[in-house]
Amino acid sequence: MWYVIEGTDVAGSLPQRLQARPAHLARLTALKDAGRLLLAGPFPAIDAADPGEAGFSGSLIVAEFDDLAAAQAWAAADPYVDAGVYARVEVRPFKKVLP
Repeated sequence: MWYVIEGTDVAGSLPQRLQARPAHLARLTALKDAGRLLLAGPFPAIDAADPGEAGFSGSLIVAEFDDLAAAQAWAAADPYVDAGVYARVEVRPFKKVLP
């Protein structure tokens, strides 16, 4: 089943984000390579593709896991969690309809 993982950043998280980004992307790449990643990306903190020093307000991941507990465990082990980027992380089931 698909699950939405939404992380909400703490204020001023850009330095921690940049430091943890390679490890975060490696985990996402592993999901993609396994055919389990639908989409992933950050929310710019301002209305711009490159928010610069404004940074990001959070991230969205839609990926396939065996169950909610597996999705929650994967989200809890994210390098952004360890680095203190996220103030909170929500994991919810997702039903893909389109496209």
